[in-house]
Amino acid sequence: MTLHSQDLLQQSAYVNGEWMPADDGATFAVHDPFSDEVIAAVADLGETETLRAVAAAATAFPAWSANTAGERSTVLRRWFELIMEHQEDLAIIMTREQGKPLTESRGEVAYGASFIEWFAEEGKRAYGDVIPSHRGDARIITIKQPVGVVAAITPWNFPIAMITRKVAPALAVGCTVVVKPAEDTPLCALALAFLADKAGLPPGVFNVVPTSRPAEVGAVLTHDQRIRKLSFTGSTATGKKLMEQSAGTLKKLSLELGGNAPFIVFNDADVKGAVAGAVESKYRNAGQTCVCANRLYVQSGIYDEFVKELAVAVGDLKVGPGTESDTDIGPLINDAALDKVQRLVKDAVDKGAEVIVGGEPSDKGPRCYRPTLLVNANSRMDISQEEVFGPVAPIFRFDTEEEVIELANDTPYGLAAYFYGRDHARIWRVAEALEYGMVGINTGMISTTLAPFGGVKESGFGREGSKYGLEDYLVIKYLCWGGLEK
Repeated sequence: MTLHSQDLLQQSAYVNGEWMPADDGATFAVHDPFSDEVIAAVADLGETETLRAVAAAATAFPAWSANTAGERSTVLRRWFELIMEHQEDLAIIMTREQGKPLTESRGEVAYGASFIEWFAEEGKRAYGDVIPSHRGDARIITIKQPVGVVAAITPWNFPIAMITRKVAPALAVGCTVVVKPAEDTPLCALALAFLADKAGLPPGVFNVVPTSRPAEVGAVLTHDQRIRKLSFTGSTATGKKLMEQSAGTLKKLSLELGGNAPFIVFNDADVKGAVAGAVESKYRNAGQTCVCANRLYVQSGIYDEFVKELAVAVGDLKVGPGTESDTDIGPLINDAALDKVQRLVKDAVDKGAEVIVGGEPSDKGPRCYRPTLLVNANSRMDISQEEVFGPVAPIFRFDTEEEVIELANDTPYGLAAYFYGRDHARIWRVAEALEYGMVGINTGMISTTLAPFGGVKESGFGREGSKYGLEDYLVIKYLCWGGLEK
């Protein structure tokens, strides 16, 4: 790939401030998901090298945490500036290894950088308290301190933002970090490490461990008692496994897991606005986001109008390589993702759904699937309960507010939900009744650095971003200061 700064394309691991191969020289291939071309051969680390990274982070922790918040902020701010200076190159790397359109990649680079900018400042505000005492000769004080070494296991769908959303608050409060990026997208993580090194992060503070053996590396990160916090974004099944493995050392956990987002459109909604929001939420990144609209519920009074307008909008989306400027929908990440989408669409059709747009792979590339719209969806279909993670929108009809709330909450997941309507009283009722950690009201885009991101039920726990994003990387220490009598 052609980059302005070819040094950003690193293929070695980054441990203790040095670029290193696997001890046995092993590598694994990184593929362009659109063309299946091998674009890099990355160091394939295992247990021994991961232990070395954990040791480096543990050694670096005392000095990094002893710095003032302002001193850490200066380094983080420089890292943010370098990322933005190299936005185009980072976007190219992202599109080549992940597949999303370049426009989306550029947006993600800026979004990911914004977490570093935000927490560079917010880290200065990890305040404690003075609490009114229980007796006259004592004072009660709380202070907040960094939890320690943090392990971050990150997904492939947002290969920069899912790293910075975890790493920035951790570094800002004085933690050190070991990152295991997804095996499909390690190049973005390594490019971030190159810029972190250039920004002046000391050796051992930020480490990147690429691997094609996630279970082996994950076992180290969950079992090693030197790691005091694990942050994971990925599937609910994997999150539960990591939680089990972390129990032996009672790690602090943040788990951002699967979703099954409802998108509700009431009769009084702005139909054009709801259609635009549905396209924005459902089809971004080819439907491969954890907060994508997964089930579209449309009230009977506007069902036909909404379907007609959405069908036009979906039909206009262009499938192709992410490197082309007019591409709206890039490839799915791998063959398994394509197989899942095809299985869910077939099951829906077999159980009565009608395909009115798409419904089949695209001839643009081996992992491309046409943006799809299904009508007459019902709760017997697998797509009503499984996260499709592809460019497929099933539409369900409903009649009453009570009915749709029950349908929307009929899932073990609780990450994001959306609804459109104008009745202010109903807006409050529905927003409070939906069992989700995040609710978009008359908008299909809810992600921002400034707001807390996270779910409830089997979508996990913990919050990332916003002022609340610091808390998961801090512990509260209570100081009882006695003997103050004259």
